[in-house]
Amino acid sequence: MSRARLFVLRLVVVSMLLTLVGRLWFLQVVSGAEYVRAAADVRIRTVSLPPVRGQILDVAGRPLVTNRTRPVVTVNAVELAHQPDGGRAVLTRLGKVLGQPYRQIAEKVRLCGPEVAQPCWQGSPYEPIPVAGGVAVPAALQISERPQDFPGVRTELRPVRVYPSGAAAAHTLGYVQGAKGRDGLEAVYDSRLAGQPGRRDVAVDHTGRVTRIVRHDPPVPGDTLVTSIDSRIQAIAEQALGRGLAGTGGSSGAAVVLESGTGRVVALAGRPAYDPAVWTDGVTAREYAALPLLSRAVQGEWAPGSTWKVASVAAAATAGYALDASYDCPSGYRVGDRMFGNFADADLGVMTMHGALVRSCDTIFYRIAGELWARGSDVMQETARGFGFGRPTGVDLPGEAAGAVPDRASKKALWQATRKDSCRRADQGYPELADRGRAAYLTAVAAESCRGGGVWRGGDAANFAIGQGGVLVTPLQLARAYAAIANGGTLHSPRVGLRVVGADGTPVETITPPVAGRLPASAGTLRFMRQALSQVPRSGTAEGAFKGFPFDKIAVAGKTGTAESFGRRDTSWFASFAPDPAYTVVVVLSEGGRGAEGAAPAARAIWEGILGLRERR
Repeated sequence: MSRARLFVLRLVVVSMLLTLVGRLWFLQVVSGAEYVRAAADVRIRTVSLPPVRGQILDVAGRPLVTNRTRPVVTVNAVELAHQPDGGRAVLTRLGKVLGQPYRQIAEKVRLCGPEVAQPCWQGSPYEPIPVAGGVAVPAALQISERPQDFPGVRTELRPVRVYPSGAAAAHTLGYVQGAKGRDGLEAVYDSRLAGQPGRRDVAVDHTGRVTRIVRHDPPVPGDTLVTSIDSRIQAIAEQALGRGLAGTGGSSGAAVVLESGTGRVVALAGRPAYDPAVWTDGVTAREYAALPLLSRAVQGEWAPGSTWKVASVAAAATAGYALDASYDCPSGYRVGDRMFGNFADADLGVMTMHGALVRSCDTIFYRIAGELWARGSDVMQETARGFGFGRPTGVDLPGEAAGAVPDRASKKALWQATRKDSCRRADQGYPELADRGRAAYLTAVAAESCRGGGVWRGGDAANFAIGQGGVLVTPLQLARAYAAIANGGTLHSPRVGLRVVGADGTPVETITPPVAGRLPASAGTLRFMRQALSQVPRSGTAEGAFKGFPFDKIAVAGKTGTAESFGRRDTSWFASFAPDPAYTVVVVLSEGGRGAEGAAPAARAIWEGILGLRERR
């Protein structure tokens, strides 16, 4: 090979090496930082964009839950986490602007996890977390114009849930947290109300910082839920319940109004209550602990007292006791080795079963229960279950309680579960109690439980017959049973939802309360009960509460109930219905005293309010 050719070859090789080195220098030095960022920009995170939730309306289209756009201060939890102090300084400055302490804001933005208790943020960590709404303009401008002081904090216009009636029907409506319904109708119908979420795909680096938006699909608004609630009757029930508790010194309670023939819910009131708007900007741990989240209408359980006697009458008829026969109502009646007495030891003489309901004679039911117990019959328990007691009604609300229908098996199981503790208490007593009389009573109860062997005794049967002795019902269960008496025997699974309407106004779904069964009572027995119950507010135990009531306009029938509660004042009940309007109204006042003096006047106020609405049409 000639020298010239060798020189050219070397020149080509050197040129290629120089070109390669130059390219490597360009990639690693000149463009190195850009490619490092590009290499890191490979993680994609999807953020769900919550749509505007559908409204919740009453039966006439009046808003129960709606939306309003307002300035909201939000915090990006990921950006805070990347700050040296975890965002403490930023949240402290933010708190000074908003007039909130650091701890209060920090509790709102902490992310939920296996070891993180409520309150916490249940949404995506890449989703802005609201910490304050309705912010004054100066504060909003201060945050927006000084981003260097508030990294990760934004002020934006966002739709928020609005509850025009405040605390009214709070437990029924539920609330929203993290763009998801968490209780009540908001939870049960969440898939309808929430609509279709939008989607934003964001690229993040290895530290979790968002570098760019890859994809953005806007959300689709949610459907509207129309309910069977009449907001006017709801307000009447709320006011009557509140006045009833205030007047009796009761601690809690509920009022239920149903359409007797359909099982649709017209009103559900419960106390104590709260305004669901508290969830809009998040709650602190102290606020969360103080919230009365229990729905007394569907989750509260109380002994029903004499309102239970409708089930006992049906059981007696099934067992062969003639409803028109004469029965003695003495002041007391012995069942087994115990004497059971009437209220105030009243001797009411001879009466039919009609009189036993109207005047609420206990001893007639003690006698029947004792005789059935002696025969080993469980007809009272079977009938009670046929009335829908001891199991949830199936209402379209979450967390419904089942109540309790005690029987031989359940008492045996309870004894086996508690015997060890009962025997220990029987031996040691209750030295921690200052009230020695109460301590002695509880010790005696423990001793009886210890040696009782879980046997279903005559006393258990007697108490069961008058709605005591471990019997528990929810106000909704009792209302459903009385509605079935009124409508001829059909038990419905109550429904609050009436229909679903699309965001564009087109009908989507009609919601019909399903039939859950039939009362275990003949048409004649039901007719007998309706006739007897119609006399209770006219000449029976509720006569005083309904004195002067216009029965010619609304023919209210009902039953009072007074249930003993150990260590507390009596539970007050009134269960009622009318043929026109075909409503069932039930009121319970925990620690409200006698049914005729607490719950019955409250129920009357609801009926009078309903009458007033009808006359104003």
